[in-house]
Amino acid sequence: MKPIYLELEAVAAAVALAATTVQRLVRDGEFPRPRQLSGRRVGWLVREIEEWAEARPVSDLPPPPNTALKRPH
Repeated sequence: MKPIYLELEAVAAAVALAATTVQRLVRDGEFPRPRQLSGRRVGWLVREIEEWAEARPVSDLPPPPNTALKRPH
């Protein structure tokens, strides 16, 4: 079953951003806000994160030069 909610670290990993960047985007109103799951727990709806990601503009920038390099073991 696909998860319905994600925690901050999982959201950050899913959108390839740092957790602090996700928090800043939420504060700036540029990213979906988390939902209250219980008294002290919040989570982001996966559907809203996917919609945000799909709405991002297509970039004209090339990928960074190190994306194809493999790290030695």
